[in-house]
Amino acid sequence: MIAAASFRSTVVAPRRAWSFAIGLAACQIALLASGCGGAGTSAPTPPAAPGGLTLRAPFANGATIPTQYTCSGPGRHPALVVQRVPPRARELGLLVTDPDAPSGTFVHWTAYGIPPEATTLPDGGREGRNTAGGRGWTPPCPPKGDPPHHYVFAVYALAKPTGLGDGATPDEVIDALGDAIARGQVTGRFARR
Repeated sequence: MIAAASFRSTVVAPRRAWSFAIGLAACQIALLASGCGGAGTSAPTPPAAPGGLTLRAPFANGATIPTQYTCSGPGRHPALVVQRVPPRARELGLLVTDPDAPSGTFVHWTAYGIPPEATTLPDGGREGRNTAGGRGWTPPCPPKGDPPHHYVFAVYALAKPTGLGDGATPDEVIDALGDAIARGQVTGRFARR
């Protein structure tokens, strides 16, 4: 009896622990190697909408996104400023996508329910899920060696509230933004070396 218990505690249990640790490490390596969109599903095409809104980011349109907003740095979300919101807007929505991701469009951030009088985003709104499955911002992290990916930060003005609750999926948010009355965007680029 003692010999069997001793065998299980000294041989079987450590083998199970090692098998679990190796499996977990393999999953983590696969996720890190895949970068943005390498293992996920592609989001639908973001909706088209008339221009009119002005969106400003801490980088110029078409410029490289500073490291502090990426996975190569602390990964903070950039402060965004919106201007020229139409008077009939009842809600603002934010969508950040990477159309260059290996598996198709990767959604990095969704926010909605933002009051139209907000000047910084996502001030006062709710955040939805990103393609990685988390809630809120996930920083740009393309596969190493890829050419620079384009990250499209788009704000939408909506004439009626989306009605979405916390944690809406990227597909639900994109669908809700389909009735936008105005749009503004800025695109940043980023590559990992």
